[in-house]
Amino acid sequence: MGTRARGGVEAVIFDWGGTLTRWHDVDFHAESLALAQAVANASDDDHPVNAARLHAAGDAIWGRSRDQQRSATVADLFTEAGLEHDPDLLDAYYQFWLPHTATDPDVGPLWEALRADGVRVGVLSNTIWPRDWHVGYFRRDGVDHLIDGDVYTSEIPWTKPSVHAFRAAMAAVGVTDPARCVYVGDRLFDDVYGAHSAGLRAIHVPHSTIPAGQVGHTEGTPDAVVHRLSQVHDVVRAWS
Repeated sequence: MGTRARGGVEAVIFDWGGTLTRWHDVDFHAESLALAQAVANASDDDHPVNAARLHAAGDAIWGRSRDQQRSATVADLFTEAGLEHDPDLLDAYYQFWLPHTATDPDVGPLWEALRADGVRVGVLSNTIWPRDWHVGYFRRDGVDHLIDGDVYTSEIPWTKPSVHAFRAAMAAVGVTDPARCVYVGDRLFDDVYGAHSAGLRAIHVPHSTIPAGQVGHTEGTPDAVVHRLSQVHDVVRAWS
């Protein structure tokens, strides 16, 4: 990687779902049915009831993320639902999400171009999934070696838009001045409002249909809007 960042930008940090991956509408009822297959010691008759409890638990957990910026894990989701789970039985849930995990083809060339300019590349994702899942997707798609630091909220106490989550991502990529960092995301609350609250500039990728229960109290105004990730490089260079 180069030794100097253009335009004073030291790092560009990216959201994951709906930003580095293409947005897909998700059938959350089907997701809950897949998740319910990991309930320990459950009978087939229990499955619909367990799925409903997990769906309600998901709403509660993401509501706390939205309103209190409290993070959670997959295990916390089952605890919220009052159910025990077997991590070895999560394959149906993993497979349900797999079609939604493909890295946008623009990502590899964009990250290579940023790093060639001396700009560090980071990832900050609101997620309940373990790190290994996310790292595995990047490795599968051949871009994991281009990431200088990545933070998944399942392993820290906070979620976006908490300032603490953004500071954790900055620390992961090895930068300290938020004014020299840019965040790229698809959500005006979590990503744009959150980045601005932490002192970062924000680029919006406006392709996602945010579920009503995940829309926050404030819509930030982005510093730039792009319709393809490949355009991020020109925006960062223009801020020189």
